[in-house]
Amino acid sequence: MFILASNSPRRKQLLALAGHKFRVLAAEVDERIKPGEEPLAYVLRLAETKARAVLYEAGCEDVILAADTTVVDGEDILGKPADEVEAGSMLRRLRGRTHQVYTALAALRVVDDLLLTDWSCTDVPMRQYSDEEMKAYISTGDPLDKAGAYAIQHAGFDPAENLHGCFANVMGLPLCHLTRTLKKLGITLNVDIAQACMSSLRYECPVHPQVLHGNR
Repeated sequence: MFILASNSPRRKQLLALAGHKFRVLAAEVDERIKPGEEPLAYVLRLAETKARAVLYEAGCEDVILAADTTVVDGEDILGKPADEVEAGSMLRRLRGRTHQVYTALAALRVVDDLLLTDWSCTDVPMRQYSDEEMKAYISTGDPLDKAGAYAIQHAGFDPAENLHGCFANVMGLPLCHLTRTLKKLGITLNVDIAQACMSSLRYECPVHPQVLHGNR
């Protein structure tokens, strides 16, 4: 059985598309950035840390799946805003510009402690949302538990435009990257994961062939 080391509703929604049974064991880890730590190193470290954090609760037949996602603007890693003021500051900073979202995956096979990792990066062009739209979105409370202070799938805000990359990555679980990682563990999913993802997210993904063939 899969164990998802996350209580994220978005990751649970995406993993369910894989058609495989899983249970949730939320990992509680220190997410502070180390001095000088690069974005990719940061998310890879946290994904592995999350996977190992729930190892003691797993069974020998389990495969633990963990992920970490962060928003990067220039040289700065943008975590979750501390309050509405910081959320507004982040959204104003990102408005009308393109930033990057990194997600790292970790798959830990309990029986032999084999750990595999993978990662994805998506350029996210943000639209020129108005101050009024931004304030209305912040008032919902949704930005406060999101890296970069936004959820790309939020229908009421819809912050990005002309995205050309992995949408699921920005949500927190790049399914095609997960599929190719599981394949290395000898696990083949019985669903067309790219089609399931695109149908669920209503997004025509331009990069899934390259990802599934290991070219991206």
